[in-house]
Amino acid sequence: MLEDVTHNRRQNIRVPFETNLWIYPSGSSVGGIFCERTRDLGLKGIYCYTDNILEINTGVEIRLQLLGSSSALSLQIKAHVVRVDSTGMALKFEEMDIDSLFYLKNILYYNSGDPDQIDKELYG
Repeated sequence: MLEDVTHNRRQNIRVPFETNLWIYPSGSSVGGIFCERTRDLGLKGIYCYTDNILEINTGVEIRLQLLGSSSALSLQIKAHVVRVDSTGMALKFEEMDIDSLFYLKNILYYNSGDPDQIDKELYG
């Protein structure tokens, strides 16, 4: 799977990761946008496929669904829209609780094949 890992200009690892997520404008728990599929996931953000595009710099709260064979987990992350295109939008993470960071880090460890690089990004 290492060959699927991509790097952006800042050398942040992103891994292919498909899951569901809900996007809510900051301060609202209603009127959310459901994204059935995501594309890239990294320590700094995620891309989701959607027809319901928000404006760049819109603050959002994300509920990222992690579904296992016997359990479900939801990560809650504050973010903002940094890029939009014809298939969806890229969201940059701003803030998350320690549990969400722990699970995100483990997803990236498992899927990247390069846990040392993940540690460098996380700890500088």
